[in-house]
Amino acid sequence: MPLLTNLPPEIVYHILGYVDPPDLAWIPRTCKTLYHAVSANTPLFKHVYLRHLDAPSGTPVDWERSLKQLVQLRRLCSRPDADDKKDELDFVHRTAIELLKNASAASGDSVEAGLTANFSPSRNADILTEIFSVESNQDAFLCRSFIYERARAEFHARDIRYWHGPPKPEHQKSAHLHCLYGVPLLFAYPSARRRTRHNLMHPFACSKVYDLRQYTEQNQWGPFLNDGSMRVDWEKVEAILIVLGDNMTNLGLSTIRMCKTFCTIPFAGTWANSWKSHHLSPPPPHELELQDRLDPYGITGVWLRIVCFMDYTDFFAYNFGSDEQPPPHVPRPSIDVGQATRLIIMRIFVTSIEKPGPEDGQELPVVHFKGVSRSLDQSFDENADSDLRGIVRLTPEGEVRWTTFSIFGGVERWRSESVQVGGVKSAKGVLGHWFDKDFDPRGPAGPTAFWKISDKEPSALNEAGEAELMTQVDVLDGDYETDENGDEDDVEDGEALPDAPSPLSEAREL
Repeated sequence: MPLLTNLPPEIVYHILGYVDPPDLAWIPRTCKTLYHAVSANTPLFKHVYLRHLDAPSGTPVDWERSLKQLVQLRRLCSRPDADDKKDELDFVHRTAIELLKNASAASGDSVEAGLTANFSPSRNADILTEIFSVESNQDAFLCRSFIYERARAEFHARDIRYWHGPPKPEHQKSAHLHCLYGVPLLFAYPSARRRTRHNLMHPFACSKVYDLRQYTEQNQWGPFLNDGSMRVDWEKVEAILIVLGDNMTNLGLSTIRMCKTFCTIPFAGTWANSWKSHHLSPPPPHELELQDRLDPYGITGVWLRIVCFMDYTDFFAYNFGSDEQPPPHVPRPSIDVGQATRLIIMRIFVTSIEKPGPEDGQELPVVHFKGVSRSLDQSFDENADSDLRGIVRLTPEGEVRWTTFSIFGGVERWRSESVQVGGVKSAKGVLGHWFDKDFDPRGPAGPTAFWKISDKEPSALNEAGEAELMTQVDVLDGDYETDENGDEDDVEDGEALPDAPSPLSEAREL
């Protein structure tokens, strides 16, 4: 039998193309012949890359460097102890961002169907899902933001270094990873053995979301840094994700198929262009090109929205009820009070497109849209249904910024500022803050999110179609409201929390 090194080079290259990435690093060390076969062999590294990862769409890739980063990511994340890998947060964040940037649809059908946010499978996302399903990796990389440090009491409350100044880079990177992971981690310690009522994250996330000091003209009252740059504050987005995710879980909304993409599936479309339409076959290339020109952000269609808010008495007392207000750099105490939750259907369409302004990202235009929103509950609240208008643009750093206005009787009443997690046309959705359109310093304000469930033209969803949609969601009369104390009061230390009964348990899957 001939030796491998005696085979013709083209056969050797073909064989090496089926080697797993970790083994490919060892092969050049075996002998000089294989060293020369692998060294600087760009076609070989490309072949191995495309066997294990998504084919990048139009993005230049350093095939060898990217494979080495993947091997390094897997190796360090395989360390069993979280403390042994916490110092690698910067590398993990950078590598995960690159994997999602290069993510594209893998072969196969969409994992979701019907009226929900469709996204096709992705090898890159599957790799990240596998890595971050490990609790020690969640602890080391996804739970490192400031609110998690508060919940774990990892510092002395009087240590001014932890309260003063702009957000720390490590806090922002961890929160960003958590938002891309997409499933809110609702306990300060991810380990199932340490999930008790004493380390719930919801009260600490609420202390950030409902603190009016977080809403300033410098950040346009949105989830942006308070420095006028309009760069995303990922710790704010993370707090929104936790508050909404916890409320949806307690109400059973996370079991509804339309909502699973938002809060139960890791890395569910958290990359650009991950949204997949409901067309049985894709439109011809010339139609796709026209769609991209007329609607570059994928705005037109039907979106599901969730809005949460505290009773205004509780909200006002939390922000103004004490004569001794904490200093600006000190967060308010954690808060655990009842909140109302409202599900809303939005039907929107593009109305105009214009060139980006000097303060916008220049890669895409500014797009205006209009539409209507309808509440999915039957409270007959005067604020439930409204007309809509909005603007979508890029921030200077390239994130997708959504601004919406709710219009009642021709008068704008509420506004929201949000960011689309994952980028342009991501299936994950849009998270942000809602507030009075005049930036009322007395509030109210709160968290909101919306994600696409259909790309049908709004005119195509007529009254009959809307009625059919409404019957597929079992909704309660009045607001959905969480229990002020929650089910956690009956849970002993170390005991797992029971699954909350679902008010939508009779809903048919969409």
